[in-house]
Amino acid sequence: MNEWAANISLSADIEFLWPYAGLLILLPLLFKWLRIEEPQPSSVAAPSIPAYALARSSYGFAATDSPAIHKRKKLFLLALWLLLVLALMRPTYIGEAVELPLDGRDLMLAIDISPSMKEEDMPLKGQRAMRIDVVKNVVSEFATRRAGDRIGLILFGSQPYVQSPLSFDTKTMNTLLQEAFLGMAGNSTAIGDAIALAVKRLKERPEQSRVLILLTDGANTAGEIPPEKAAQLAAVHDIKIYTVGIGADEMLKQSWLITRHVNPSADLDEEMLRTIADTTEGLYFRARSTEDLEAIYSEINKLEPIETEKRVYRPRKALSFYLILSAISLFVGYKLIVLIQLWKIRRNQGRQNG
Repeated sequence: MNEWAANISLSADIEFLWPYAGLLILLPLLFKWLRIEEPQPSSVAAPSIPAYALARSSYGFAATDSPAIHKRKKLFLLALWLLLVLALMRPTYIGEAVELPLDGRDLMLAIDISPSMKEEDMPLKGQRAMRIDVVKNVVSEFATRRAGDRIGLILFGSQPYVQSPLSFDTKTMNTLLQEAFLGMAGNSTAIGDAIALAVKRLKERPEQSRVLILLTDGANTAGEIPPEKAAQLAAVHDIKIYTVGIGADEMLKQSWLITRHVNPSADLDEEMLRTIADTTEGLYFRARSTEDLEAIYSEINKLEPIETEKRVYRPRKALSFYLILSAISLFVGYKLIVLIQLWKIRRNQGRQNG
């Protein structure tokens, strides 16, 4: 049977998963129709059992009931039966539609945190700031905009390590990025090992899009794997690498007597970064200022667009529990009323007998 035939909607927000159980509502009428007429009372004297009469008065319809009481009991039993049958039909509330993005890219960020990233050659909010602080600010905004992508974070110095695994939780990733400090991974720069670690984390992910964005301000000075070999390994696993070289080309250095022009990015190995990108069909970018870095990550956003297709999800909540709870509450409440009435009757009888 098709799903649409199995579910009958009461409205746009309620569905009954077992709608045909509603036929049980007619069961009392069937019993009434098939009921055998009770025999006429016998003229033979029989002993009276007060306990039986009391139980029948409490749980059923006593012959001494007034029409009003008789009607109330019928309504009580009818309401109880309706609640139980409705619960058996398994009503389910269908919530408002929620749009969920389809799984996007697996995007790993590899960031150099060697001591050279403390160079203050880039502005941030109108003041000269360390390279690492500029990177934290720009990368944090980039990651926040990547809703629907799994984003991970690798920090590297003398050795790389995963600071945040691939996850949709960009908030936690940003927190861990902000907590990173220079030198925590060593004083050298193991670019090849960082790429190899990213390959290890990305190669098991779905093939549709595996991306690594590697940012550094220097050259490969440590590690066991040459960056070019690591790039070839990434290409084998269809991992695209965007490389970003950061640092100004020129800045003024103040000494005791003179001010001189220096190149704070003299150690940056642009040729290596370009080779890594070309090997994996990625691109190499050069960030000489904060504006350059912001533009680079905006360009990567365009090159690796965020998934725009959506899945529609409507949350479902079973309501049978509430109907059963209402039936139990109705039954308990009714029995309490009956017991109170019986107590009042006995008290009145005791007063009359006294």
